[in-house]
Amino acid sequence: MSRSRKFCCCSFLAILVVANASAQSKRPKYDVQTEARMKGVVEELKLPPKGSENGVAYLLVKDGTDTLDVYLCPKSFLDEMGVTFSKGAEIALVGSKVKENGADLVLAREVVNGNDTVVLRDDKGNPVWVSHR
Repeated sequence: MSRSRKFCCCSFLAILVVANASAQSKRPKYDVQTEARMKGVVEELKLPPKGSENGVAYLLVKDGTDTLDVYLCPKSFLDEMGVTFSKGAEIALVGSKVKENGADLVLAREVVNGNDTVVLRDDKGNPVWVSHR
């Protein structure tokens, strides 16, 4: 491989690494300063496509006249815990209200569904599923 071709390949790889790191850092972060308690009714459980089990599962929750996007955790973690959410279920949750690409969403820390309490993040907002890998 010529020297200029190696330089181009290395430059391309460096750009990919920087772009990936930039995309990773733009993911919404849990902010304990915006933490709130909420109640609502599950409209829908949204799951990532087949083959993307590490993709985030989230709920559409009706809170009065508003519908909230409530981000939970990777689908694989929900499966591991055996947790399901049914349409029409009344839930209570603790989560951080954040913005992503101008849209409001909630990063759930704890969800109470009937008699079950699902803990997704510790009291500082760190995901508990990371320690399960």
